[in-house]
Amino acid sequence: MKKMVGVVVQCMLVALVCFVDVKRVLGDIGTATSYSPPYLPTRCPGYDQDQLPVNGLFIAAGSSIWDNGAACGRRYQVRCLSGSKRPCRDGFVVVQVVDLCRHSSCPTMAFSDKAFDALSKISNTKINIEYQQI
Repeated sequence: MKKMVGVVVQCMLVALVCFVDVKRVLGDIGTATSYSPPYLPTRCPGYDQDQLPVNGLFIAAGSSIWDNGAACGRRYQVRCLSGSKRPCRDGFVVVQVVDLCRHSSCPTMAFSDKAFDALSKISNTKINIEYQQI
C-alpha cells in the first residue's frame, strides 16, 4: 500500500512539474533581426506615415505570420530567448505589424531599430524570440 501511495505521489509531482513548465510558455517560438530606415513605403498602408506607431516599436512580418496581409496592424508581445553572445534584455516589448519582410532570408519578425534595441543588447544580430498575438 505504501508503494502505491509513493507511486501516486511521484506521478502527481511529475504532472505538476510538467504543468508549471507549460504555463511559462507564452506562445510561439521564432527568430528575429532588425531592419533600418527607410521604413516607408510598406505593404500595409503604403506611404502613410501615420501607420508607424509613435513609440517606434514595430515590425515587418515574416511569411509565417504575414497571413496574406491580414497581419497588418496586429500587435504582438515579444521577448528575447537567446542568441549569440547572450544578447537578450529582460522583459517584453509590444510591437505592431506595419510591413512584410522582403529580405531573401526573412526571420519570423524583422524589428525596427528601436524595437530591436528594446529586446537585444547587440544590434545587427539574429535572436530567438517567444511571441504571442495580443
